[in-house]
Amino acid sequence: MTIKQNYEKILSNVEKACNRAKRDPKQIKVLGVCKNQSSEKLIEAYDCGLRFFGENKTQEAEEHQAELEDKDINWHFIGKLQKNKINRVLKSFDFIESVDSVKSLEHIHKRVDEEIETFIEINIGEEKNKSGFTIDGLKKALNYISMLNRVKIVGLMTIPPFDEDPEIMRPYFRKIKELKNEINGFGLDNFDIKDLSMGMSNDYEVAIEEGATIIRIGTALFGRRSI
Repeated sequence: MTIKQNYEKILSNVEKACNRAKRDPKQIKVLGVCKNQSSEKLIEAYDCGLRFFGENKTQEAEEHQAELEDKDINWHFIGKLQKNKINRVLKSFDFIESVDSVKSLEHIHKRVDEEIETFIEINIGEEKNKSGFTIDGLKKALNYISMLNRVKIVGLMTIPPFDEDPEIMRPYFRKIKELKNEINGFGLDNFDIKDLSMGMSNDYEVAIEEGATIIRIGTALFGRRSI
């Protein structure tokens, strides 16, 4: 199938999932995962209507952005946030979804002069091979984070433990929605969580049913990567 056919299928599935959950499909942003994709494929996706793109690596992102600099694209950084590359990420991206620690938030806070909106990454399965806050860890840090007044938390991002059966992921997505509501209920300074970035090619319909506003799609859009 072509990227256009894939994108149309994704939009159709988004609409079906929203109908099941009694949600407005306009609430959902499809974010194309650019890892190891050619600029030609990204342009093809853009021409189909895609406007949100996610990058894992700063160097690859800068190459893509240089070739698509005339496009009105909203760039999200979704990779591991390294201290020595934070300045480059801040310069090149509209949002950072993968802020995974208090130290990363502190580094961002020190490097900006005005308030910046960002996401926090949640290690919902508490997996040792994944970065991100645990739910308990984030709750303990909330008051301190709220004092970092140049960092405003507007979203949560997560990747649940993988399973071929999307239904296995449903409780994880539900926990993230509950966490969003709980944190917003505290009325903390610098917290206004609107977006939930969760769900990928295998499970995005379930994620939408549980409250996702951003779904990160690679394989289902571009096909399987050759590298």
